[in-house]
Formats: sequence, structure tokens, C-alpha cells
Amino acid sequence: MAWTSTWKFTTRRSTVTTICKTRFEEGGWAVSLPLRMGEKAMDADRKALVGPEQWEVVVDGTLAEPQLNHPEGICSDGEGNLWCGGERGEIYRIDLKERRFEQVGSTNGFALGMNFDDRGRLYICDSKHRAVFRFTPSSGELAKISGGSANIPMRFPNYPAFDSRRRVLYVSDSYGFGQAGPGIWRIDVETLETELWCSRSFDFANGLALSPDGCSLYVAESRGERNIYRIPIGNRGEALEAEILVSVPGVILDGLVMSSGGRLYATCYEPSRIYRIDTFRPEEGLELVAEDPTAHELCHPTNGVLVGEDLYVCNLGRWHITRIPLAEVGV
Repeated sequence: MAWTSTWKFTTRRSTVTTICKTRFEEGGWAVSLPLRMGEKAMDADRKALVGPEQWEVVVDGTLAEPQLNHPEGICSDGEGNLWCGGERGEIYRIDLKERRFEQVGSTNGFALGMNFDDRGRLYICDSKHRAVFRFTPSSGELAKISGGSANIPMRFPNYPAFDSRRRVLYVSDSYGFGQAGPGIWRIDVETLETELWCSRSFDFANGLALSPDGCSLYVAESRGERNIYRIPIGNRGEALEAEILVSVPGVILDGLVMSSGGRLYATCYEPSRIYRIDTFRPEEGLELVAEDPTAHELCHPTNGVLVGEDLYVCNLGRWHITRIPLAEVGV
């Protein structure tokens, strides 16, 4: 026995339809609150918070030497530099003040998501090597640190998220195109012990982001129902049952970026869009932050990073980094 009710929530920028399912289960009624944001609903009023006239191409590596080779992963260090990777395993450091970049290393594979730990060490997911690498900028040392556990290999390591409280790195495993599978890995950054932390199947698990309090991990699913999940982290650091925060059909979700205030930014590989949702008030729905129908300045954005009041995103479809200013609309 089940019934479905439909409400409309009007957000500051768009009207979206949220479907909340209430079902009868043994012991009483249970209510689930996943939000489904359909294309038709978003099309009703799809004015973005930040228009293209406000964007800035901060680094254009189209004709540079070396070329910024279709960057996918991006992060920032403690000195204010951006770091990103290329499709041949390149590791780039970008000086934001000088608006220039240099290649400082390479995995000789395919660099996907990347992130720093609190000791300034850079972690890179590499799909060609099916492994996670660690690069130490101070020494230039690059080492493969994990390809999975003793019994289970990584299939498609995609994005690393560092948990400073537990001293671990969470790594999404996209598994395969058109084939759902587990899951989320956890690597101890000191001992390098690796375990399959969340064995739940995802349909191409992609971007990850920790909640501001470090009690939950958010996961973007690029295929299937295009869900963003929240995985609560238990008292012993274990993965609890995943919950759907929001479903975004009709797009290909890619990266996630969490602000200190709990707003979760989601970059979409296709169409070239960026959304955000308040994780403390998800019933308010999605906001469209930026969109480029021409896929030119914002061209298949995959990952992003917040630096102050700016969101920097890399464009897998081209050779540059785009800055989206958020000061006027709040980070």
C-alpha cells in the first residue's frame, strides 16, 4: 500500500516539483524525502544566479606550452595555488596571482579527481592505472599508494576526498560505464591500508564531498537516476545506509564542492551547468548557479574548488579554467 503526494516549492530562482513518497511499512508509515528536479520544472525559469558576463577565464592553456590538456580534477593548496590534471596524467600547478601554470609531474596515465591532505600532499586518481597516486610538491616525489585491497582491485578510481578527523582518504570507484558496482574506498593516509568502505552499488559514482561537520559523505552518481547521495559516517567511522539527497534527471552529474556553510555545488558534464543545494534545507530545492548553452567558456565542467568567494572549475571539453564569482549571491 502506498500513495504519492506532490508539492511545488518556489525557490529564489526557480520553481521545481518535489515528489515525496509516503508508504506503509511494517510498524507504521515511513516517509522518504528524495527531491526530484525534472528538466521541465527547471526550464520554467532557468535564469542562472551568475551570468556569463561575470565569469572569467583565469588560465587559457589552449595554445600554451605545455598545453592545459583537457583538465578534469582541480583543487587548491595552502598557498593559494590551483592544481589540476591532464588526460595524459599531467599534474599542473597554477599561480592565480600571475595567471600562469606549469607542469610539475605526471602519472603517465589519465589524471581524474585530485585533492590535498592537511600535510600538503596531493592525491590523484588515475583511471588508466586504476590506482591512487600521491605527489609531494616539496620534493617532487610521486608514488602509487593504492590499487585496492588485498582481495579486491580498484576498477575506476575517480575522485578523492580527505577526512582530516579520521586521517583517511575516501575514493569513489566509478566501476564501469553502463555497469553499476561498488562503491567507495577508504585509504589510511599514513599506513596506506585500503578497504572497500561502502560496498553499495552506484551507477558510476563520481564526485565526493564531506559535510562541514565531517559526519557525512556526499556522492554524485553520473548515470542511472542521477542521484546525489548522503552517506552518514558512524561513530566507528563506518559507512551507514546511503540516503538520496536529490535526484537530477536529464543531466550528467560529475563533481561536488561543499562550502563551509553547507551549500553543495554540483558540476554537470552535460549540459554545461552548475547547480547548488543547501544541505541543511534541501526542501528549498536546487538553484542554477551557471549555465553555458554554447559549451564554450563553461565546457563540460567536471570538478571545482572554492577559493574565498570564487568557484574555480575545470573544463574537460577545452583547455582552460573558469572562475565563477559568488560574492553577490553568497557562497
